[in-house]
Amino acid sequence: MTKSIGQILKQEHFTQKDIVQLLKSSKEDEKILFTKSSEIKLKYIGKYVYFRGLIEFSNLCKKDCLYCGIRAGNQNVNRYDIANEQILKAAKFAYDNKYGSLVLQSGERSDKIFVDRISELLKEIKSLSNNELGITISLGEQSEETYQKWFDCGAHRYLLRIESSNKELYQKIHPNNKDHSFEKRMSCLKNLQKIGYQTGTGVMIGLPFQTYEDLANDLLFMKEFDIDMVGMGPFIEHSETPLYQYKDQLMNLNDRFRLTLRMIAVLRIMMKDINIASATALQAIDPLGREKALRIGANIIMPNITPTAERANYLLYQNKPCIDEGADDCTNCMEARINMADGEIGYRQWGDSLHFGKRQQK
Repeated sequence: MTKSIGQILKQEHFTQKDIVQLLKSSKEDEKILFTKSSEIKLKYIGKYVYFRGLIEFSNLCKKDCLYCGIRAGNQNVNRYDIANEQILKAAKFAYDNKYGSLVLQSGERSDKIFVDRISELLKEIKSLSNNELGITISLGEQSEETYQKWFDCGAHRYLLRIESSNKELYQKIHPNNKDHSFEKRMSCLKNLQKIGYQTGTGVMIGLPFQTYEDLANDLLFMKEFDIDMVGMGPFIEHSETPLYQYKDQLMNLNDRFRLTLRMIAVLRIMMKDINIASATALQAIDPLGREKALRIGANIIMPNITPTAERANYLLYQNKPCIDEGADDCTNCMEARINMADGEIGYRQWGDSLHFGKRQQK
């Protein structure tokens, strides 16, 4: 006998079958789901939304992921690598404008020059902000030694998306070689958690070959792994990637958008006190996409403070929004969006994962 959405939402724990039913909900059932997730967010997280100033400082990448517009094999990308002075200027902007934290993100490299450069940048950002700026980094798979080095230099949150917790699907969206190993990705996540990072992961929603069962298992994976923060968004195809050949097999963009909102809502109910980002890709589909995510469960938003001249060259997917805005424009826009979503901005606050704090006390 099929349970109602209301019956499922009264349960303490969800099965894979329960989650699939929640993810397939529509109309009135979806409203019930979103009402519940909004209540959970308000009770356990409150109205605060935290800024993470995003600096996409380089699109140089050694990886060749089949979905990504800046993959090493794409010869039609204008490659760039912003000078340290520009990165530090952006960090100073974040500090002066009362951001609590920033995110350093780039294509993936692990050479010594890159590792040492990040170490120095972390120390300089801590210095220029009087140790007040929180730092998240999202720089891909690295050795445990490198993760430890960056942690010691001041980074305390790390986002490494699993992309899919289904190994078979993971292998379909990455080249089949040692540089794109599912086991390596899992090992890196475990190392980050062991070192003491607030550990974040995430998945793409609406991938070719992906099923509702895959997505349900992704959420169960995040709960079992005891993740602290999540960044997940709709898959948006890029014409310069191998996966583009499957574009006609994808669910339409609006369906991917709605499914992403339901993923956020279900995860908020399952993991009540983690940080969940409102992804930029949502806005690529719906002009109010990020506000809608904030209303139903997300509590992190990432204004782009990358120097405007290079934003158009960091295209992981097409139709990326805000590529022609300055940092001031983006900040003002984010403030307006948060107010529209009935949120309050946590100025000068790191906005650390409450879940992480509780996990550390165990």
